[in-house]
Amino acid sequence: MKIIAQPAFKDRDKNPYTWLVYTHLATLGVDVHEFSPKKLLINHYSIWHRHWPERNLNEPNFFRAIAKTLALLFLMILARWRGTKIVWTVHNLASHEQLYPQLEAWFWKVFTRQLDGYINLSKTGMKAAQERFPQLKNIPGFVVPHGHYRGQYPNQVSSQEARNYLGITNSAKVLLLFGRIRPYKNAPQLIRVFRKLFDSEAILYIVGSPEFTELAAEIERESALDQRVRINLDFIPQDHMQWYFSAADLVILPYREILNSGSAFLALSFNRPILVPKIGALPEVQEQVGEEWVYTYTGEITDYDIEKALDWALNTPRPEQAPLEAFDWQELANQTINAYNEIASYSRKRRKKLQ
Repeated sequence: MKIIAQPAFKDRDKNPYTWLVYTHLATLGVDVHEFSPKKLLINHYSIWHRHWPERNLNEPNFFRAIAKTLALLFLMILARWRGTKIVWTVHNLASHEQLYPQLEAWFWKVFTRQLDGYINLSKTGMKAAQERFPQLKNIPGFVVPHGHYRGQYPNQVSSQEARNYLGITNSAKVLLLFGRIRPYKNAPQLIRVFRKLFDSEAILYIVGSPEFTELAAEIERESALDQRVRINLDFIPQDHMQWYFSAADLVILPYREILNSGSAFLALSFNRPILVPKIGALPEVQEQVGEEWVYTYTGEITDYDIEKALDWALNTPRPEQAPLEAFDWQELANQTINAYNEIASYSRKRRKKLQ
């Protein structure tokens, strides 16, 4: 089977998710090509697998956003005319920034009508996608979970070594928000809530590069009001990630809205318990991994949520490693191939009925 994926391998340093998907598919004999319009037009592919199509809608220039959106839709129509099946992995149900609501509403309506099948990362995600886009009920849909990141990043340092490196005392209770910081991740609000926590031994680390300069400035202002808050708003090299995760007692992901979270799997891959909102697929992750690894809260995060979760993180017995066997990439690659084959078979049967 020959497929073209967007993206496939090129984003490994930013997010290895698709690199892991297609590297493991390649070991099973799938011929995977990195997307480009030229390749799509010159070659014939069985499948065009698309991730994060809403990225075009995050373009700050409105006219460029329109041009990119129209180009994508045109290529989808042309690819289907040439016999290529289009598959969408549903990471999100909307763009995070919501810059152009009217354009976005139109885009999703046209985009979902050009699909031959779709892959969800959770059962919750499939239900939400079908509710958001009823058109999806008319084509094949599959659940292929998000894989883990264990072994993708260096993870050799001990908690003691990490704390010595970062200048953290042994008695400190370390909370961590890690990853690329975007508005929906709620970092400034987390700092404001943390300031209400009356625990002199608690430390909050905000680590990662903000998407917008205004967001970075807000984080800097809020963190300056409490010496227990420490920030590093630079891009963190892969070999430095382990220092922050190994030093942490609890990873906090205080999303305002979310469907799927790669950051949750990143923290669990470093064997760190997580505090997350009870929204999207996160309760499903809690069921799969266990309540000793995933603590949830409802509504807006509060200092009480942090206090209870920190006590849970420090005093709940758990094994040294989070149980992530169900998220093994080789098994997920097998499930993906099965989805491809069923989508192709369904499309052939539908054509015969139309004839």
